[in-house]
Amino acid sequence: MWKKIRISILLLILLVVLVNNWRDQNQNWNRPIVVLLHPINADGQLSTGQYIQHLQPSQFEEVKTYLEQQSAAYRQPIAVIIKLGRSLDKQPPKVPTDPSILKVMWWSLKFRFYAWQQSQSEDHSASVTLYLNYYDPHYVNELKHSTALEKGRIGSVNLFASNKQNSQNNIVLTHELLHAFGATDKYDLHTGQPLYPIGYASPEQQPRYPQKQAELMAGKIPVSDHENKMPEYLNQTIINTLTAQEIGWAK
Repeated sequence: MWKKIRISILLLILLVVLVNNWRDQNQNWNRPIVVLLHPINADGQLSTGQYIQHLQPSQFEEVKTYLEQQSAAYRQPIAVIIKLGRSLDKQPPKVPTDPSILKVMWWSLKFRFYAWQQSQSEDHSASVTLYLNYYDPHYVNELKHSTALEKGRIGSVNLFASNKQNSQNNIVLTHELLHAFGATDKYDLHTGQPLYPIGYASPEQQPRYPQKQAELMAGKIPVSDHENKMPEYLNQTIINTLTAQEIGWAK
């Protein structure tokens, strides 16, 4: 009797996991996309806390506008709603520096558990939840890589707590947001150089360099075979056909 009950419970849990994974990998773009943002004072600085206190949803408006405009180019109009959630004290678990399969799997489980803990008292209508780890650029000169999981639709995004960096912060945020929908990186993981042709905004351009825009999932504007530069605004990036296919905007 009890054995059958335990088996039934385990099968129910498995079914829930499978349904959630299917949903995460098959986004219905005809429904509004709700993006929930939780800011975190990642370096503990007073200045970072003050920056977070003054955050407004309007600072992320260009993310909404950009995604809606880019999707329209693929005849897949979408509606994006960005919500600024409560500030959190606890940071997401750090991504392991040793990229072994076991460590990455363990980190993924810890991250999902962290997200589950935070979600107990929040709006469950969110399509994606991003945890924004802010650092004062006066104390941290270089940020570690951000990351996002498609299964679970969560991301840990490292950003600078500076109004001067708001536009570039939005580029990083949008890049990770698309990871959560299944988009892959399109740059060389060792050099950071965009991959040709999939990481170029205009791979057919003649002469090839300098490119004028970046492909969002490449993150940089190629200026030569070995040089690149960071775009200053989201409008200096595009979402190319391959990325659109990965997230379900194109076939």
